[in-house]
Amino acid sequence: MNYNFNDIEAKWQKYWAENQTFKASNSSEKPKYYVLDMFPYPSGAGLHVGHPLGYIASDIYARYKRHKGFNVLHPQGYDSFGLPAEQYAIQTGQHPAITTKENIARYREQLDKIGFSFDWSREVRTSNPEYYKWTQWIFSELFESWYDLEANKSRAISELEAIFVSEGNTRVKAACDDAIEDFSSEKWNKFSSEEKQRILLKYRLTYLAETEVNWCPQLGTVLANDEIVNGVSERGGYPVIRKKMTQWSMRISAFAERLLKGLEELEWTDSLKESQRNWIGKSVGAHVDFKIQGTEHQVGVFTTRPDTIFGVTFMTLAPEHELVKEITTDAQREEVEAYIEATAKRSERERMADVKTISGAFTGAYAEHPFTKEPVPIWIGDYVLAGYGTGAVMAVPCGDQRDYDFAKHFEIPIKDIFENADISEEAHSGKEGTVIANSDFLSGLEYKEALQKAILKLEEIGCGYGKTNYRLRDAVFSRQRYWGEPFPVYYVNGLPQLIDVEHLPLHLPEVEKYLPTETGEPPLGNATDWAWDTTANKVVSNDKVDHESVFPLELNTMPGWAGSSWYLFRYMDAGNDEVFASEAALDYWENVDLYIGGSEHATGHLLYSRFWTKFLKDRGYLKVEEPFKKLINQGMILGESAFIHYTIINSPNLTEKRYIAISNNHKNDYAKVVNEFLIKNELEDYKFHDLYNVHVDVNLVNSSNQLDVEAFKNWRPEFKEAEFITEESGAYIVGREVEKMSKSKYNVVNPDDICEDYGADTLRMYEMFLGPIDQAKPWNTAGITGVHNFLKKLWKLYFKNDQFEVSEEKASADSLKTLHKTIKKVTEDIENFSFNTSVSTFMICVNELNAQKCNSREVLEPLAVLIAPYAPHIAEELWNKLGHSESISTATYPKFEEKFLVESTKNYPISFNGKMRFTMELALDMSKDEIEKTVMADERTQKQLDGRTPKKVIVVPGKIVNIVG
Repeated sequence: MNYNFNDIEAKWQKYWAENQTFKASNSSEKPKYYVLDMFPYPSGAGLHVGHPLGYIASDIYARYKRHKGFNVLHPQGYDSFGLPAEQYAIQTGQHPAITTKENIARYREQLDKIGFSFDWSREVRTSNPEYYKWTQWIFSELFESWYDLEANKSRAISELEAIFVSEGNTRVKAACDDAIEDFSSEKWNKFSSEEKQRILLKYRLTYLAETEVNWCPQLGTVLANDEIVNGVSERGGYPVIRKKMTQWSMRISAFAERLLKGLEELEWTDSLKESQRNWIGKSVGAHVDFKIQGTEHQVGVFTTRPDTIFGVTFMTLAPEHELVKEITTDAQREEVEAYIEATAKRSERERMADVKTISGAFTGAYAEHPFTKEPVPIWIGDYVLAGYGTGAVMAVPCGDQRDYDFAKHFEIPIKDIFENADISEEAHSGKEGTVIANSDFLSGLEYKEALQKAILKLEEIGCGYGKTNYRLRDAVFSRQRYWGEPFPVYYVNGLPQLIDVEHLPLHLPEVEKYLPTETGEPPLGNATDWAWDTTANKVVSNDKVDHESVFPLELNTMPGWAGSSWYLFRYMDAGNDEVFASEAALDYWENVDLYIGGSEHATGHLLYSRFWTKFLKDRGYLKVEEPFKKLINQGMILGESAFIHYTIINSPNLTEKRYIAISNNHKNDYAKVVNEFLIKNELEDYKFHDLYNVHVDVNLVNSSNQLDVEAFKNWRPEFKEAEFITEESGAYIVGREVEKMSKSKYNVVNPDDICEDYGADTLRMYEMFLGPIDQAKPWNTAGITGVHNFLKKLWKLYFKNDQFEVSEEKASADSLKTLHKTIKKVTEDIENFSFNTSVSTFMICVNELNAQKCNSREVLEPLAVLIAPYAPHIAEELWNKLGHSESISTATYPKFEEKFLVESTKNYPISFNGKMRFTMELALDMSKDEIEKTVMADERTQKQLDGRTPKKVIVVPGKIVNIVG
């Protein structure tokens, strides 16, 4: 009977869907295990073979844990808000919801073909109102909360109001805006309602603030730092500039220390933890205030080296610093404004990464040194960021290389404050063993002592204090786009008010255009019905805004990370209309036991999700502090791109241009080949260019790297009349290069084609076979036949003369040994996520069983269960043929028994005068005398001796027998 994989896979995929085989229960006597993949965004291009890599790994583990007796939750859904659908809507007018629905249908079809054991009854989509109702609710909860630094947790804003009523704010230690004026309870109680709202907004965990943002004019929205690559938008490659906008922000900075400490308890890779630590960026030092001469202003700086304060010879402010315009002198204004304009065109990441370019402008203003009272010139420079620290630095060029380079470039004095340090060529940035000099009361002190003494003196004179600082900044939460969660917020006299949770979700309105309005408002500004009637508690026409109870709604939408920051909890109770998840479901599932996804989310998504989890725990909605216990970043499957090499020839008068494509084997001597072509075609006066490359659709190239030239010409019309210089055989050979699998590189391999030609089980095992799960590896379709042939061999083990036949006889010792060493190795591999070596082990196992002609149920039945996580369709079919009516997913995992690996016999080499002549299988528990007696009685021994009596017989039990004489 042939292995008809297409029929088998369709049969079992239908069975799983109809029987909801992988539906998890929220109550079970079994231990729970929660396996989750990072949310996929359903793009129009669908899946390529690189996308399922992590899904296959998580599915293997989920199926394995079911066999091991766990109640496994393995859900799937879609992060369905996103820019691509909105960009398509702008181009075509098609509503993003329609595009998203079509894309999801395509994704679901592809995912089902690969045989994942997802619990689809819990599917969520972030763009569904039933889901984003709870995203809006979490936003509301954040709005109604503040962070108590003494309790180190979030608390209800009503509790803060009660403190203000009874004692004012002088004793409150909260994460809040800077420069909040002190007030007593009496003063608070006299404030108007609007004054109170404005003050509370400075304490809320989500708040409105004028913020420096990354603005992308072409996309019409603000972008997060991780959405910008090399100074342009990741989506579309558009320019990004810095500008100030009033935005919703989230006070994630309040959680910085908890986010840092929480990493210690997580089973994540060291590199991933380090990425988060660097992003959070904890620094311990001092805050120092410098008065600005001739004004009432002062500039605060954070420094990790207050011990070097006597080495300050200038200050540098970020070009966006709020004081720059006020302190710049008229003589310097033109230069400063030009510099600010130029800096606005560079992203923060670009500025941070560019350590070679030195630029800046002098403001004309001076600060006063807190100790010496000497004037300190104030510059602006783009290496200082407004959002990090205070947006200003005290520059100590003798101790900091960037300050040193800046000072050298602009000829600013450099004061040496270190004993025995050479700063003639570079700054001295060392700490340990450094002795301070030329620094008044700090002179002669080593680094640690000088640092503490400097902080004490700053506190004494009221010019500073010890401080811990974090690089982590509050997260901008507004996006100027249509396709996102609406904020549940309306405005009364410019102050935000929440829509009550009982009236959520606030649905996205219909709009005619998805672009910003002509006056620059976000796309929601195009909606005609986008005002909130506080009497009727519903959305009404904008025309009614002048009425007493009707107010304008927020025009921004939430960012892409909003819905993905809490989706793991919604899966626990996806159909609940009353709460985001029931307390019982949350208590049972707790958090994710295994999370698998790409390393590109190492900072953004994972930090935001951890932040929201900690917040929800603080407010009593969760009992866990972290969302993901164990996290594995899968590597990337790379594509093998194909290229043609070509040059362009021009006629002498440049009126004629022709393309000449050169086969890959001629590329190194292309000039010679092209010259020969020109001479042959009497075109010696034509000039040719350098050699260029252009990507070729890999589907136009065969396994021998030969290009279908005619198909290529039809695909790329500009090459329709091109000349193709081929090999002697007439074939055009393409160039090859391994790079990221991408639609734009035409190197995408569709998993549907692999499933159709080889089967989903082959695809699953081949992706695992390519290499370690966490490493990048190139795809090569040619290699897939080996895995497919293995599955054919596995299938044939269960058949005899094309009929299914499994023996009930006891298996041989060799076959049991093969089975149990396979159980041992595969189990170890799964637990260590070494799926690639498991596939190799299965191949060895099947080869050995074939050689042993094993068809015993005692071996083949547990083997089917063992391979089921990897190749579930073939395993289900074999399990069914073995006489089982239930899915193999309910079968108990095979038990490893050490006894089958313990050797009971030894194949002894029998030597005569040191030369091995034959071997004998003898029991390992035989004594030396018994071994000697048995060997000497063997007819082969007697034949070798030929009647002679040996001088001696050397027996080493378990090793050798040597007959001397």
